[in-house]
Amino acid sequence: MKRGKAEKKTVGIVGLGIMGGSFAGNLIRSGWRVVGYDIAPARRRELAKAGVEIVRDAVAVAAATPIVIFSLPKPEALMATAKAIVAAGLPRRVIAECSTFTIEDKQKAERTLRAAGHLMLDCPVSGTGAQARVGDLVVYASGDAKGIARMKPVFAGFSRKTYNVGAFGNGSRMKYVANHLVAINNVAAAEAMVLGMKSGLDPRIIYEMITDGAGNSRVFELRGPMMVKSDYKSDVTMKSSVWQKDMDVIGSFARKLRVPTPLFSATLPVYAAALKSGYGNADTASVCAVLEKKAKVKRPRKKTR
Repeated sequence: MKRGKAEKKTVGIVGLGIMGGSFAGNLIRSGWRVVGYDIAPARRRELAKAGVEIVRDAVAVAAATPIVIFSLPKPEALMATAKAIVAAGLPRRVIAECSTFTIEDKQKAERTLRAAGHLMLDCPVSGTGAQARVGDLVVYASGDAKGIARMKPVFAGFSRKTYNVGAFGNGSRMKYVANHLVAINNVAAAEAMVLGMKSGLDPRIIYEMITDGAGNSRVFELRGPMMVKSDYKSDVTMKSSVWQKDMDVIGSFARKLRVPTPLFSATLPVYAAALKSGYGNADTASVCAVLEKKAKVKRPRKKTR
């Protein structure tokens, strides 16, 4: 006898964007019942077709299940959602906050929720949108150990590994370190691609040879195909505008610790140029287009029939 819909393991997701939507899709395929909400009507419609039970707001998500994931775009949205759940007077909820914000912003939301009896964990994820779609993510979970243990089966539904990083905030600290490398590797990949193209090499050959050699990286593997095609809008895995928020968080973190970051700092004007060039809603791989322009690279025109 098959289990009924109501008997499935249930999880709530607030924020169904690139990451949250992928969490939801993978969890559904893993046998979970997912209740979700997003402020964007288009995202609600798309995820409803994928099997998410869309409800009227974030409070309705938290009312439907004791386990909730937050995947929100801005700290203001996090705080507003936390306050709304507190105001609703709901029973204790375990909430995994999976976005990349400052530790101070997460701590503020955690204190607000804790005062009302809820438990919030700091659980950012490492991986791009493309990786998220296939469950190739790593979760950096931090906070209450029992809460993390309770969330692990949920994380297993959309990631390949979960680390318990310890005290609340350590998950974010680890995410900053990881994204620091992503920022550098992404621009380095673009720089290498442009260097090769300007010398006369075919970008497809560059990609093939680099991925098979010592200079390869996961970032090159993921972003290189976009650079080869010069297409940064068909399959966006991280919007440049959203990435700018992450860059600001990492930069602030490093300055507070008084740690010099010459390579990271060198990427800042390249990402800023991508935004100024109209790539805000395009993938961060678009830094390749910025460097191509600076290098005056002229690609062969595509043949038209």
